Amino acid sequence: MKLGLQLGYWGAQPPQGVGELVAAAEDAGFDAVFTAEAWGSDAFTPLAWWGRETSRLRLGTSIVQMSGRAPTSIAMHALTLDHLSGGRVVLGMGVSGPQVVEGWYGQPFEKPLARTREVVEIIRKVLARERAVTNDGPHYPLPYRGPGSVGLGKPLKPIVHPLRADIPIWLGAEGPKNVAQTAEIADGWIPIFYTPKSAAMYRPWLEEGFARPGARHSAPWGGGSGFEIAATCHLQVVSGAEEKRAVLDAMRPFVSLYMGGMGAKEANFHNQVFVRMGYADLAAEVQELYLTGEKDRATALIPDELVDDMHIIGTAGEVREKVAQWEETGVTTLMLSLGSPDEVRSVAELLA
Repeated sequence: MKLGLQLGYWGAQPPQGVGELVAAAEDAGFDAVFTAEAWGSDAFTPLAWWGRETSRLRLGTSIVQMSGRAPTSIAMHALTLDHLSGGRVVLGMGVSGPQVVEGWYGQPFEKPLARTREVVEIIRKVLARERAVTNDGPHYPLPYRGPGSVGLGKPLKPIVHPLRADIPIWLGAEGPKNVAQTAEIADGWIPIFYTPKSAAMYRPWLEEGFARPGARHSAPWGGGSGFEIAATCHLQVVSGAEEKRAVLDAMRPFVSLYMGGMGAKEANFHNQVFVRMGYADLAAEVQELYLTGEKDRATALIPDELVDDMHIIGTAGEVREKVAQWEETGVTTLMLSLGSPDEVRSVAELLA
């Protein structure tokens, strides 16, 4: 199992010390560094900025929001960065949710699975550069001939010859149909809130996708597959129970945010993940409190065992044992949020 450094998306201000974190990851033998986007910082620019000082790390997005750019624009970003980095890009994408897609990007959210399939197909056509890119699908028609068209759209190839036609495409997916489609059409899966306890829930969905005609890969637990499962968690070595309690308390607000506040009450896909994990009553109560402004009460409801299951927190021996459990479920890349270069180096040494 490989290690990735998860930088995420920015808060109110750009984070400090990221260059040192990335340098430490490169020196310590990490496989990749990943950036994300929400409705503030974008995912590509930080990779270009901090990645320029690296020579070995893969540069991944986890994730790019598909509604924020045309599929050909996403392909251009990936193509460009792949050249600049010497072929080290991993393109992670996802559909986001209706609050962001319709409220921030001004795009319709309907039919996310069909839109995802079209986006992936178009990007692969751009990177293959075998012929001018066209698409007959209803969501991203190329050339465009709809309302407002002047009728002069022309099918085009990218001017730049892509360095790689097979840039890995990973998809963020949460529900059964989306996970199955990801196993069918993508090169990797970026789950959210994946844990060893929830792995059995996802296995049938993934296997359904791998079994479909034309699937690109087989299951990673079957041997010989190029498909990756890249799970994100916080990893921290602690001295004992008291320090672990403090770390769990620090992580608890992030769980309540996604369970209760990252999406509308009618459509919070993150909330539904917790429902499927067996926390239906808790998820409903946390969401109700969170959306009425009682965030502290919502956070207080999050049980220790859930936070502990979602992350890898413990003594050195416990951490090694938990990492092995994640790997046994099929995780090929563990994307870790770490706070300092010393943490990066110590984790790499511990798990070497």
